[in-house]
Amino acid sequence: MIYKVLYQKDKIVNPRRETTQTLFIEADNQVEARTMVEDNTPYNIELIQELTGNSLKYEQEHADFKLTSFDKK
Repeated sequence: MIYKVLYQKDKIVNPRRETTQTLFIEADNQVEARTMVEDNTPYNIELIQELTGNSLKYEQEHADFKLTSFDKK
């Protein structure tokens, strides 16, 4: 499954909508997606959303869609 992760670059500064960034990740479930991002980045995760159907198609066509991958430890 593909997940859209909304995040802030660090956990110290208060989150602001204007500085929210996005990455896309492939994982078996939402818990695994969160774990992968938390284990490999200093990001403050705001929201993880599963993308399916029309939502996934829209993101692939209109956003800077690129799957992020992390090396398995």
